[in-house]
Formats: sequence, structure tokens, C-alpha cells
Amino acid sequence: MSAPFRSHWGLDPEVRFLNHGSYGACPTVVLQKQAELRARLESEPVRFLHREIEPLLDEARAALADFVGADTEDVSFVPNATGGVTTVLRSLRFEPGDELLTTDHEYNASRNALDFVSEAWGAKVVVAKLPWPVSSPDAVVDAVLAHVTPRTRLLLVDHVSSQTALVMPLARLVSEMRARGIETLVDGAHGPGMVPLALRSLGAGYYTGNCHKWLCSPKGVAFLYVRRDLQSGVTPLAVSHGRNSPRTDRSRHRLLFDWTGTHDPTAALCVPEALRVMGGMLPGGWPALMAHNRDKALAARAMLCERLKVAPACPEEMVGSMAVVTLPPGYPERPEPPLYLDPLHLRLFDEHRIEVPIIPWPKPPHRHVRVSAQLYNTPDEYVALADALEVLLR
Repeated sequence: MSAPFRSHWGLDPEVRFLNHGSYGACPTVVLQKQAELRARLESEPVRFLHREIEPLLDEARAALADFVGADTEDVSFVPNATGGVTTVLRSLRFEPGDELLTTDHEYNASRNALDFVSEAWGAKVVVAKLPWPVSSPDAVVDAVLAHVTPRTRLLLVDHVSSQTALVMPLARLVSEMRARGIETLVDGAHGPGMVPLALRSLGAGYYTGNCHKWLCSPKGVAFLYVRRDLQSGVTPLAVSHGRNSPRTDRSRHRLLFDWTGTHDPTAALCVPEALRVMGGMLPGGWPALMAHNRDKALAARAMLCERLKVAPACPEEMVGSMAVVTLPPGYPERPEPPLYLDPLHLRLFDEHRIEVPIIPWPKPPHRHVRVSAQLYNTPDEYVALADALEVLLR
């Protein structure tokens, strides 16, 4: 199981790892950079965290902001996209009867945060059911707009859905919402590094995305973008010294988010290195990398659909570096606690050494397999998955 790029990662050579989308995988050279930063931190923690951290964070944030097409001042580091979604939702104020709109493809953790906040304010969560299979981006936009009312205050939407790997028509959704005076909170957990981002022109009020997935940074770093005119209304989950700091050389937003208590900042500080390393893997840089991964995901989807005799669930324009394939009926055992993983998922790993998620959608017994495509993956790995599925689904 060799691939020209696999040596850049420390992945188990005995496992066909087709699940980059869940937690990403960090190149070893980036992890070495993190180890150096941690050694530097531990050699003199006070100097590092009191006197050196701000310019280091500024440098890392500037590199990330440039990559996602945002002003540096509008981007803050957070531990993960779930934390970014929760930060915005816990900061906003609602009235009883207000409607918070989302879709039935929304990630469970983010949906839980939306439910929690709506219950606290007496607001109502409205769920737009998207057509599945989906025929076009227009069908998604139409389904969402059909649920907008005069009481709608916010749209929470995935950029790329976790369960179904759909690349949503984000620019159109944001534009339609703003035309109606409604802000959009984008759960962009999979967005950065999978699809190009231009947050200034997008116009969304809030966008949060992970760096550990498709940017391949160390685990524990994501970002939260808040449009400048909305920043005074957003506070980090942990309020620390920035709230009453007398400093005037930095914005209050910056003071609040740059120090939320003692933590290991090295994952965030490695983001420029991850951008450099991954952007240098192919001659065309990041655009070539994203196109390469997308082409690989589309090819894998086409082959799996042919082998399993099923139709694609969405048009090619809604596919990024992940793709789902509907599974035909077979092997019907239900997931069991404590992990609640589909038995098919476990048998693929235990018997065939393939790591890939099996996703019940829209609800059991309907299931999909979701494949990811990263540089280290090879076509033979997807063929091995097709072979294993043909055997296990009999």
C-alpha cells in the first residue's frame, strides 16, 4: 500500500485510510514544527505566553486570513468549529417566537448548540428538509427559502455537510438571506482547504472552519470569522482579562479572543507551516491540491456507484474532496453501544483494514459510505473498498 505522498504522513501503513474528513491527518514535518514550538514554550513559559505570544499569533492569523480571503482583524483562533458555532450562538440575543433556521443535513453537534440556545430564549428551530437525492444547487436554495418567514433571525448552514458531503450553494444562500435582513452562521468545518474561500466577498456574518481537517494542521485549532460590524456582539466562551483591559493598541475583539486562559497555542502557531507544506505538495499549489482531491473523490464515487449499481446522490458540482455513495440493502444489523458504530464500519476495519465511515441517512436502514480523498490516497484503495463492500453486503 504505497503512494508517492504517503511518506509525508505517519499513517498506519497497514490501514487504507479513507476517512480524512473526520479528523484530518497532519504531515510529520508540521508535527515536528509543533514539537519545536512546545519545547520553546516549556523552556520559558512566562516569556513565551506573556511576551512572545502576541506577535506569533498575529503572524499565524495573518497567514490564515490571507488564505481564506479575510482581513486579519476579523479572524480569531478557536479550538474547533463546534466551539466557533457555539461561541456565536451563545453571544446572540433572541426573543420568544424568533425562528432559527437550519437544514436537516446540519451536523449533530451544531444542531445541539442551536437547540440549546433556542430553548434558553424561547425561540423556535425551523428545519428545512432538503431533497435527497438532490438534483441541483437550486433545489437546496429553494428548500431553504421556503422556510423563511418574518420571524426568521438566523440561518445556520453547513458549507460542506458531514453526513452527505454536499458542497452547499453558500454564496447564493448568504445573498438571499442578507437581502431579507437575515444573517448567516456558516458551519464551515470542512471548508478550508477543500474549497476556495473568499470571506470578504461572501458577506456572511459568521464563518467558522477547522484547520485540522483539510488544511492538515495539528489537532485543536479552528478559526472564527466575524464580520466587522458584528464583532461587538460576539464574546468568546471563556471571558478572561481582555474584557477590562486598559489597552488601546488592539481592538476589544482582539483582546477578548487572543487570550481566553492558559492553553497550548502551538497548533494555531503551526497553521502557516501547514499552509506552506500542503501548498507545496503539487506544482500548482493549493488550487491544484483542491482540484486533485476533488477529481479523486469524483472518480472514486463513479467507480463505487458502478460496482454497487446505485445512482449518484447529487450532481458533480456539489462534490468536493468527499463523496457519499448510497449502499444497497444488505447486512442489516443495527449499531450497538457504546460506540454506536455501524457493524459494517467495524467489519470493514477488522476484516479488511479499511477505515471509512458508514452513515445512516436520512435514517436507518438507509445508509451511505462516505469516502475522503487526500494526496496520500490511491485508486487501488477505493477498489479494495468496493471489493469488500460487495462481499459484506451479500
